[in-house]
This record gives sequence, C-alpha cells and structure tokens, in this order.
Amino acid sequence: MLKKLKDIKVKEIFTKDNFRRFFGKMLRSFKKYFSTNVLFLTYVFTSMLIGLLLRYFTLGDISEFKALLCDFTIAILLGSFGYLIKPKHQFKYFFTLSIFYTFLCIINHIYYTFFMSFVSVSLLATISMVGEVSDSVTSKLELVYFIYLLAPIIMFIVNRVLSKKNYYFEVGKHEKSKRMFIKTGVTGIVIVFFVLITLVPSEASRLVKQWNRDYIVQRFGLYVYTFNDLIQSIQPSISTMFGYDSAAKTFREFYSNKEDSIEKNEFTNIFEGKNVIFIHAESIQNYLIDLEVNGMEITPNLNKLAKEGMYFSSFYPQISVGTSSDTEFTLSTGLLPSSSGTVFVNFYNREYESIQSLFKEKGYYTFSMHANNADYWNRKTMYKTLGYNRFYSKDDYEVPKDKEDPDYIGLGLSDKSFLHQSISYLNDIKANNKNYMGTIITLSNHSPFDAVDKYGEIDFSITFDKGTGEYDSNGIEIKETVTVPYLEDTEMGNYLKSAHYADEALGEFFKEVKENGLDENTVFIIYGDHESKLGRKNLNLLYNYDVQTEGIKDPLDPTYVSLENYQYDLIKNTPFIIWTSDTAFSKEVTDVMGMWDVLPTVGNMFGFTPTYALGNDVFSNKEKIVVFPNGNVLTNKIYYSNLNDEYISFTEEPIDFTYLERLKSYADERLEVSKSIIFHDMIKNETSNIERMKENEKGN
Repeated sequence: MLKKLKDIKVKEIFTKDNFRRFFGKMLRSFKKYFSTNVLFLTYVFTSMLIGLLLRYFTLGDISEFKALLCDFTIAILLGSFGYLIKPKHQFKYFFTLSIFYTFLCIINHIYYTFFMSFVSVSLLATISMVGEVSDSVTSKLELVYFIYLLAPIIMFIVNRVLSKKNYYFEVGKHEKSKRMFIKTGVTGIVIVFFVLITLVPSEASRLVKQWNRDYIVQRFGLYVYTFNDLIQSIQPSISTMFGYDSAAKTFREFYSNKEDSIEKNEFTNIFEGKNVIFIHAESIQNYLIDLEVNGMEITPNLNKLAKEGMYFSSFYPQISVGTSSDTEFTLSTGLLPSSSGTVFVNFYNREYESIQSLFKEKGYYTFSMHANNADYWNRKTMYKTLGYNRFYSKDDYEVPKDKEDPDYIGLGLSDKSFLHQSISYLNDIKANNKNYMGTIITLSNHSPFDAVDKYGEIDFSITFDKGTGEYDSNGIEIKETVTVPYLEDTEMGNYLKSAHYADEALGEFFKEVKENGLDENTVFIIYGDHESKLGRKNLNLLYNYDVQTEGIKDPLDPTYVSLENYQYDLIKNTPFIIWTSDTAFSKEVTDVMGMWDVLPTVGNMFGFTPTYALGNDVFSNKEKIVVFPNGNVLTNKIYYSNLNDEYISFTEEPIDFTYLERLKSYADERLEVSKSIIFHDMIKNETSNIERMKENEKGN
C-alpha cells in the first residue's frame, strides 16, 4: 500500500501540467531578470567581449573557455557592488568599470605589440621612460587598438535608450538592492571556487609564479592576470614577511650542492691578463649575418668579424619586460631577469655577484659608455650596484639638439658620432690603466627605424622581366621590365637599412680602434641585445615575398619559409662574437647558448669562476640548456613551450617523458633560485649560511 502511494506522488509530480508550470515559472523569472537587469548584463557582456578581443589580437587564441569564465566572474563580482547604488545612478558605476576594462585592453594591446608581453603594475616605475621611446610607440599605433572602445560606446547607447524608456524609474520601484548584491556576489564566489578546485597543479603553479604572462592571459583572461600581477608586484615590498624562509631554503640547498669550480677546457685562461670590451649592439638579430638583398650585404662588417672570430650562431638573449636592461643584467650576473618589474628599476638595491665586480677583483678598471640619459633604465644607480667605476653617458658626449642634424638618429646621438667620440675616452682609459673591462652600448638601431633619410641610399625594390602573356610573330613571349617595391617603405626594409647603418658605424669604429692601437691585448665581445620585435608579418615579407604577385608565397610553394610551429620563436636569436686581432679563431659554435652562459664562459677564458651564475661555460661537458624567463626551454635536442606544454624536436632520437620532466624541473629550480636572489637579497643575507653548510659537510 505504501509503495502504491509513493508511485502516485511521483506520477503526480511529473505530469505534463507540472512540467509546463515549472518551466513557465522559470521562463517568467528569466524574462523578469533580463528585463530588469539590462544595464548590468550589457556591462557584463561588453566586458567579456573586449577581454576576448584582447586575447584574439595579441595571442590569436580565443578557444580557452576558462578564460571566458574568468572574465565573466571578475565582471559580476565587481559589478555586484553596483546593486548597492540606486538604479538611476548605477550607470555611472558600470560605465566607470567599463572604461577601466577598456583602458586595460588598449594599454595591454599596445604594450604587447611593442614588448611581446603584457603590462605589469610593477612597470609603473618606468613610466617616465615612455617619453624617450615615444616615437617607437606611436609608430606602432593602429586603429585596431581602439576597437575596445566598443564597450563604453555600447554602454552609453544602451543607457540612452533605457533612460528614454523610463527604465530606471520602473526598476527602482521593484529592485531589492541588497538581495541582488548578495545573489550576484555569491554566484561569482561559487564560480571562483569551481575554477580553483578544477585547477591542475601545473596551472596553479604557473598562476602563482607568473613566469609566463601569455599563459595566464590565455588560460585565465586579462582581468585575472591584472589582479594576479597586482599581488605579484606588491610581493617584494612585503617579502620580509612572506616567503623568505621558503626562498632561503631553496637558495641554500641549490648553492650548497653546486660545484665550486668550472672544469678546465681548451679555452681556460686563454685571455688572462687581456683587456675586454663588450659591444652591446642594439636590436641586431642573427638572421642579418650573411643576409644579402639585391646582392648587397646588410652587415658586411659583422660578417667579417664573425668569420675572423669565434661566432656563436645559436645564441639567445633571455629577456623579460626589461629588454636591453634585462640583457645587461643577465650578462653581468648570470641570473635570469625578474618576472615582476625590472631588476634595474625595481631591485637595484640588492647585492649581486657581477662580471664587473669579478674583473675589479683582478685589478681591472670598469666602465660603460652609452649616449643616452644616465637615468634611463636607472642605469646611473644600477651601474654602481654592478660595480662599474665610471659611466660615460649622454652628458659626456656632444649630442645635437636639433633632430634634423645628421648626427641625431633614433633616440639621440648617431652610432657613428658616438663611437668616434668614444675613441678619445678609450685612449685615456688605456693610458691610465693596466687592464680594463668596458661595455659600449649602441643606440641608432633602436625602433622605430624611421630615420630612413639618414641611413644612406639603399634600394630594396626589385626589377625583373615579367611575361605579359602576349607573343610575337615568332611565338616568343613578350616581356616587360617591371619594378616591384619588395621591402621599400616597410618596417622590415627600414630595419635592414638601420642595421646596415649600425654595421657601417661598427666598421668605422674598428678601423679607428686599430689606428689607435686599442685592439692590442684586447678582446672584443659583440652581441645583439634582443630581437627587433618586428613580428611574423615583416619576417614573412623578408623570406616569402613573391615578386610575381607582389604578395606572400603560398605555403605549398617549395621555397616558402614557415614561421609556424615555434620557428618564429627560434629566429629570435642574436649574434654573439668573440674577436681579437692577435688570436685567430675562425670558429663557429652551433651549440645553443643563452645570455646567462656568458659570465661562466668568459670567466673561464679570463681566469675567474663565478659562484652564483646559473648558466654554464658553453665549452664544458654539461648539457647546453637555455631557460627563458617565461619558462620555455631550449636545448640542442628540443624547444619546449611552457605556454602550450609541448615541444618540437631537432633530433631523430626519441624524446622520453623523463627527459622533458628533468628539463622542466631544471627550469623551475633556476627560475625560483634567481627570483629568491632578486626578491630577497639572498647573496647578502644567506651566503654565510651556505659557507657554514659546506664547512659542516667537509667536517662530516
């Protein structure tokens, strides 16, 4: 009997009428919600839309559902507070949020175009430098950057329509503000909880460490990235309260187990007692070496130095958002740049072991020359930290004030004038010092590469005989002489002209160096500081231009050079050349090498051993591994993408899971160790503890 009663109740509940009433009630509830929350829903939709557009135009990927969900969550959590405001005033709140999101998207899109990274709160300290590179930034401005204005425009239009319909007055009569605030906020919190519990360990780790900004924006959206970056940016200020013990443990364990000496090889002490001058070649990429256009060498002087000296053809800078300053830091210390802010600006007041200080210990006079403002990238202060004795900056050079002057190129003094004026300083340094180590930083080849009229006459157009499709009486196709622009009036063409000019300046400099005997007993190390940041479009134009169609070749064309499947990443390498006039090398090193390998490699050649450098002497028997600040890893065998957690192989031998996991662990550990030194000043605070640990191990 009881069973029958239960069956009757179930049947009564699931009748067609009950279903109809239930769904009818739900439908009415949805209609009422949508009709009384038009402004809020418009705000949420437009916020998600521009977040999605940002991912599309920067990363080219809008397939990640979790990013869309995170954008939605942030929008409703912040938007929920709007319900605490009377309906007639809610527009001001939602519109302000919309303007804020729009501003975030525009700034990040522009910044990504220029630096291939997303904006960090910690970079606010560098805002004063924007004026120095304003031409570079404005030259890249495009209308697409302002597509994000759709959000506030749509909000404005919807508000006008609603106001005319007396919407806010009607909603105000029925809206239960506190209840809507609580319901909306709780919904957001539930989704946050859902996202957190569905995070796999690797996702959580990347979110916390924020090495790879692209990964976070791709997986979690721009708004979560911005919130996460804010936390990361204030962390150094409270580092003494949070994270120190864990970072100190990592630091002590790593260096107490690290080998103290570099194994000897054929290049050990080869340059001991010689002077050394590093030439920091602005934006010079490796594909310029031996590149010819219309039969003309783009960099004949660099080509000559590469053939005469030791040329590392697989050399990679390891920059983060600090570009040139990151290169200087990593070369000087063998550490990786900061993932939050820049070391030169945000972490200059730390103790670092540097190549400058190690040369000073050997009695060398150390200096840097750069014809830019001394405060740019905070060099004036950071150079003291690194151990330079003297910084020859803009104030030490005759720099024309008129930008139309032939000696004013790019950001200031032309390389030809700068290097010529530097000769007298080098003569003084040589006369007053037994040994010296210096860095010369060029300037003219800095983007936007628009001083075309000052680079010299270079024609990048192509003239050839083209068939007309018509034939003469003998059946021979009639041809006409055609000239196509190719690289004329393009960013790539201007870059090649700029690089050619910089190479000419370098050639004139070395001529004067030899005339003044400055090459005697001196080693010159020339390196490109970072890529030119011209993007795939320009590289496609360089490699895949079709003169017949005046467009880009079809990918099926056998001569087509693919820039997909990480080939674009791999072409970001720069030349690294060691040259002397009295030592014949003529050697090409094809092993991969990173900027962090410079200190241990050069140290071995000059007779000193760094303690804290994370790279290795490239001539040692250790595996050649380059770890990038975003967590990507390059070896002679593979290139691993931290963003997509995948790799491409350069070898026929199989790549097993354990090899990949070892590389990931290798990268993670060194990124953490470098971060601990930068954030927590570990060299100053923990060196004595490491020495004590080593003594205890010897005693045992």
